[in-house]
Amino acid sequence: MTWADALLLFGAGFVGGMLNTVAGGGTFITFPALVFTGIPEVAANASATFAAMPGYLSGALGFRREVLAFDRRQLLRLTGWMLVGSVIGSGLLIVSSNAAFRLIVPFLLLMATAVFLWGDRVRDFAARHSSGVTAFGVGTLLPVAIYGGYFNGGLGIVLLALFSLWGMTNLHLMNGLKTWLSFALSAISAAVLAFGGLIWWGPALVMMVGNTAGGYLGAPLARRLPKGVLRALIAAVGFGMSALFFYRLL
Repeated sequence: MTWADALLLFGAGFVGGMLNTVAGGGTFITFPALVFTGIPEVAANASATFAAMPGYLSGALGFRREVLAFDRRQLLRLTGWMLVGSVIGSGLLIVSSNAAFRLIVPFLLLMATAVFLWGDRVRDFAARHSSGVTAFGVGTLLPVAIYGGYFNGGLGIVLLALFSLWGMTNLHLMNGLKTWLSFALSAISAAVLAFGGLIWWGPALVMMVGNTAGGYLGAPLARRLPKGVLRALIAAVGFGMSALFFYRLL
């Protein structure tokens, strides 16, 4: 890893941490940066998941009151199923070849960008059509957890939409549950992926430092931007990165 690579990864981690703290979408920055420094796609995805852990942890701590207010037995059951899905998704990533993952990545980025951009509408739609979905059912949580273990992009927005389908309406409680489940998933995913030898520790640690700094120091800068401008910038990056990875397939 050159000094230029280290600066790129730190900067990408900083911006990604800043975006995740304010609006989400940090994956659109961190994952491509790791790939562009020469890390294979599967390892880049694993390393980006590891680097994002401090942000999830700080978010869970910030919402600790909401997390502790949640029914304890229900929380443990949801966390358990989240961990199961995380192991399955991470296991699928371990057995994926770089060629296969390279083919899937543009579609995953495109889907995550679309979910980010229209997440509020998806959540509102889910809230209006929640009657046919079992509240807190494993049948809906497990597929989301498997997706999160395989590719972390847009996980928080998907979880919020799922909670709306379950009939939850308290946004603070929803955010608390989201941050806790995201941290639990990323911690287990990182452990599984580390066991599988997919994490490139040097680049991942540099990015983790940048991600942590961005989460704490960069948030005030991002909050000064109007929400619409920030969302448009993140969407532009997401669609741009999707197009770039589609181009790499040619």
